[in-house]
Amino acid sequence: MIARIWHGRTDADRFDEYMDYMTRTGVRDLRATPGNQRVLVLCERGEKSADIVFISLWDSLESIRAFAGDDITKARYYPRDTEFLHELEPNVRHLDVAADAT
Repeated sequence: MIARIWHGRTDADRFDEYMDYMTRTGVRDLRATPGNQRVLVLCERGEKSADIVFISLWDSLESIRAFAGDDITKARYYPRDTEFLHELEPNVRHLDVAADAT
């Protein structure tokens, strides 16, 4: 299994709105892609901003490619992301899942 990891930051007072948008776009697209096993969205809310770590779990690099395109290292963004995010980080990380205790 492979974990695809993306990081973003939004204003703390817009976090819930962004989560709603992300659920309707990115999470829905991920879950509809064959080979996606699971999606986790982690956050750390501060007074002014919220850091988001988005982890999707995949069965293969080919499955990731079906979602992300040929260059799987590039982050995939949606039209309204620029309204919410402080910056659009260009790349994501891919890590092999060494253990899964679920």
